[in-house]
Amino acid sequence: MQTEPQKRISVSALKVWRISGVIKAAIEWAIAVTAIIIIHIFNGPLWVSVILIAIAIILTYLHIFLFPSIRWKRWRYEVREEEIDTLEGIFIISRTLVPMVRVQHVDTVQGPILRKYKLASVIVHTAATAHEIPALEESEAEELRFYISKLARVAEDDV
Repeated sequence: MQTEPQKRISVSALKVWRISGVIKAAIEWAIAVTAIIIIHIFNGPLWVSVILIAIAIILTYLHIFLFPSIRWKRWRYEVREEEIDTLEGIFIISRTLVPMVRVQHVDTVQGPILRKYKLASVIVHTAATAHEIPALEESEAEELRFYISKLARVAEDDV
């Protein structure tokens, strides 16, 4: 059996995922506050408002602190001549092997938050799916994109 992939994504991914967590938490708080206002307008029970606030606090902690840390510690990848091996997940651990002969094309993508931290994600496309290696340093993402596309061409020529 092959060993688990060893390469890690950038530690700056934590910052990016925490910023995304802040955005999610802000949306959740907006929903909670709206629900509390509606409950208050219709003289609803106070305990419902307290529960909504408690849920919002817990979700804020999970999205900003806990989930990004676990996600970063778990995320691993490795590119070999025959396959791309990824390991990811928080509650459900997923290990994926993508054969090079199945790779059709490779992209690098950057959203505004990734761009601010000079990160990019590599997306490997097959006929049926797309597999992402998130939050790599820009130069590493470009090198990886070129390397995977080169290996995919070689694998295609061998078939």
